Amino acid sequence: MKAKRRLSDWMLQTVFVGPAIVFFSIIVIVPFLMSIYYSFTEWNGVTSTVKWIGFDNFKHIIMDDEDFHKSFWFTARFTVAQVIFANLLGFSLALLLTQALKTRNVLRTVFFLPNVIGGLLLGFIWEFIFVKGFATIGELTGIGFFQLPWLGDAPTAFWGLIIVSVWQTAGYLMVIYIAALANVPKDIVEAAYIDGASKWQTLRSITFPLIMPAVTVCLFLTISWAFKMYDLNVSLTKGGPFNSTQSVALNIYEEAFRNNRYGLGTAKSFIFFIVVAIITMIQVGITKKKEVEV
Repeated sequence: MKAKRRLSDWMLQTVFVGPAIVFFSIIVIVPFLMSIYYSFTEWNGVTSTVKWIGFDNFKHIIMDDEDFHKSFWFTARFTVAQVIFANLLGFSLALLLTQALKTRNVLRTVFFLPNVIGGLLLGFIWEFIFVKGFATIGELTGIGFFQLPWLGDAPTAFWGLIIVSVWQTAGYLMVIYIAALANVPKDIVEAAYIDGASKWQTLRSITFPLIMPAVTVCLFLTISWAFKMYDLNVSLTKGGPFNSTQSVALNIYEEAFRNNRYGLGTAKSFIFFIVVAIITMIQVGITKKKEVEV
């Protein structure tokens, strides 16, 4: 009887979970394993001739590929800045919009809307704003901020990408932080106020530790989003000027599909995957240890 029940349970699980596993394998696992294989080959992505070259691609990337090193350094700086500013803005908006404001529902919608717009479209819109809109405002007002060569100079192009990326993602993070703040027990906060704690002390010692699960999620999302940033990079700066704002994702795309060096491109993507996986695992491990239970 036990064997029949186990067989019945196994068949039931196979019927419901099996199709999902098959499609996940075809769409994710098989291409991932194939990309690992191609990273050890020399292949242009078109012909049937695939030459096995072992670790030569990885040696070239680590030792000689200055463009990849430059793009990786840019992506690392972009990730640090984007993660800090997006989470600070998202958390600040969440704190503001959990107050008793009459227009808070409208404001939540307004701040979340940029996340709905696709990255490519958003980049083209902001390209017009930086090139035409800011220049016009600068001519009319004489304010130096609007007269900067926003997409024509490496430092300003970097901060232009940060501004657009933070503006796009902060609303999404705001929703997560609002949900976390709503679950903070009010009696604990009120008890802290009764004991004489200031708003800053309550936020630092009570609210923030209790919303650490949301912080873990938001940090994980922003780190992965920032490292994988591609659409904004293409539509806003195209990696310029002189590849100074080229992200790793854009560098991989250019290598594989523009230069027709698919083997080298997949080797770069594999290194990129390993680095991002290690960083996110470290981040999740650190923030998980700081989570507390009520």
